[in-house]
Amino acid sequence: MSISTENEKLGMQQISDAVAITLKKMREYAKPGISTKELDEYGGELLAQMGAKSAPKLTYNFPGYTCICVNNEVAHGIPSENKILQEGDLINIDVSAELNGYWADNGGSFVLGEDIHGHGKLVEASKDILRKAISNIKGGVRISEIGKLIETEAKKAGYTVIKNLTGHGVGRSLHEEPHEIANYCDRFNLTRFKKNSVVAIETFISTKSTIAETEADGWTLTGNRGGFVAQHEHTIMVTGGEPFIFTAQNGVWD
Repeated sequence: MSISTENEKLGMQQISDAVAITLKKMREYAKPGISTKELDEYGGELLAQMGAKSAPKLTYNFPGYTCICVNNEVAHGIPSENKILQEGDLINIDVSAELNGYWADNGGSFVLGEDIHGHGKLVEASKDILRKAISNIKGGVRISEIGKLIETEAKKAGYTVIKNLTGHGVGRSLHEEPHEIANYCDRFNLTRFKKNSVVAIETFISTKSTIAETEADGWTLTGNRGGFVAQHEHTIMVTGGEPFIFTAQNGVWD
């Protein structure tokens, strides 16, 4: 969507606060021994308390309020009673929702407790690359240039990117134009970021894989070459200068 009034900006801020606070509190609630189902239900309760509705449920009838991935899962992880969190797990939580006709999306990866498996470096690289990408976005910049920046920074850090998962426009629905804000330089994409538009920018930084493949459950995505992936995502408004970050309350950069 393109924001043209203060009311629209306020509407986007309210739903962005809801998903950001939910993500932050879920991250704080996660602890060894609980299931991803329990973590997801806690997230669902938080959204409901703020009047928001889970976007994956509304849009796709997804079997969870949020997407929770553990270790080798890349995206769209289904919350389960049988998936018990362990010390040192690489966890990703993606929270998107709707409130009063506005939609926002955010996510983040983190290591649970002590970093006994050494995933911390990957998580920090993903955070840093998202920060660099967002700081370079303004009206008129080519989307492919941001993709090039993300891939270049990932390579510098010794990582690859997932090429078939992308950021996207958001605001009046979960996925809008532009549909493909890729993590690499797609030279065929000549689209430019438009001032006042709302987009969800997300990194998919990987230790080995370059493509996310769907598992037998029809939802969960894992890497084509194995390894691990870290993702971080903010909903932002493009401006003529530094972007406005709607989901800043998620604290992924704290």
